[in-house]
Amino acid sequence: MAPRGRREAKEDSETKEVTPPSLRPGSGQAEPLTYAAAGVDISTKTDLLERLKPLFRSTFSSQVAGDVGAFGGFFSARDLGCEDPVLVASTDSVGTKVRVAVLAGKHKSIGWDIVAHCANDIVCQGARPLFFLDYFATAKLEPRIMEEVVEGLAECCRQAECPLIGGETAELPGFYQPGDYDLVGFIVGVVDKKARITGESICPGDVLLGLASDGLHTNGYSLARKLFFEIQGMAVDTPVPELDSTIGEALLRPHRLYAPALLQLMREFDVRGIAHITGGGLPDNLPRCLPEGCRAVVKRASWSLPAVFQLIQRLGNVADEEMFHTFNMGIGAVVIVPPEQAEDAAQRLRSLGETPLSIGKVETGERGVTILS
Repeated sequence: MAPRGRREAKEDSETKEVTPPSLRPGSGQAEPLTYAAAGVDISTKTDLLERLKPLFRSTFSSQVAGDVGAFGGFFSARDLGCEDPVLVASTDSVGTKVRVAVLAGKHKSIGWDIVAHCANDIVCQGARPLFFLDYFATAKLEPRIMEEVVEGLAECCRQAECPLIGGETAELPGFYQPGDYDLVGFIVGVVDKKARITGESICPGDVLLGLASDGLHTNGYSLARKLFFEIQGMAVDTPVPELDSTIGEALLRPHRLYAPALLQLMREFDVRGIAHITGGGLPDNLPRCLPEGCRAVVKRASWSLPAVFQLIQRLGNVADEEMFHTFNMGIGAVVIVPPEQAEDAAQRLRSLGETPLSIGKVETGERGVTILS
């Protein structure tokens, strides 16, 4: 509040309208302000999306009922092949793996990663993908980066038989640092109600088949980046002999797409539970598919720890518990089947290009996970 004397003086003087300096024409502004000058170039985005339309269309199926560019993506719900269809939806992001891609200047695998992550998530409920949408946000749109990301999106969508029917490209100057971006995916799938995988049929004696991962996938990158780039002082192009690659190449290996193989497996075997091993590792993700009274007992010695995880643990002096809660540790998904089907199911997975390992069993106990050293 102004001092009383100043307020009285103002009341006695002639009242004048004063235009704030920031609103005066030409004050501090040589030319008319435009959206592009503020950091958002609509014409660049429009031209780029027009060039990318063939990539979107390359993922389309006969059920896509519209083209790219409308306010919403059209998808026909007819002929879903289910007596009682249930839709299954999921969303996720690639996380700070994007920072490695930015440092390396390689972005195609990031597009693949988000589709694989989302498709793997919904297959855990027995759902096959119907369609996918993405959200790409950055400080300033750089066409080369966007093109690489969409190439990866489209490639994985084709592999997953999941049409990429739309999305959003946002320029947010002042919110993201120059060169940074974020990628989020949204997926919708369908499963017949009677074919849902709920984990309710899992019982003691069932076998845990672990599917080998292709590296970190999309989790644990904040720890890995701090270790390799800050503490160890590595660059993305630093060769690491024990990894047979540069550190950047090792960290950018794509997230493995398990969905097609698992969908085929479900048609032929009694798959009682599936867990996608992402953030939280085996201890947090396996219980998500277990019923009460069942405990997953994992034998740590049943598979060899991939070199990248050995390197992280050794250089960072990371405890076993921290490693298993942060990383997939070489097991990207777990399939639970009855013991009499385990061997044949593993053989079928091998024929579908996966590397299955018998890593343990379900036992009676409190719902959770025990990892035997």
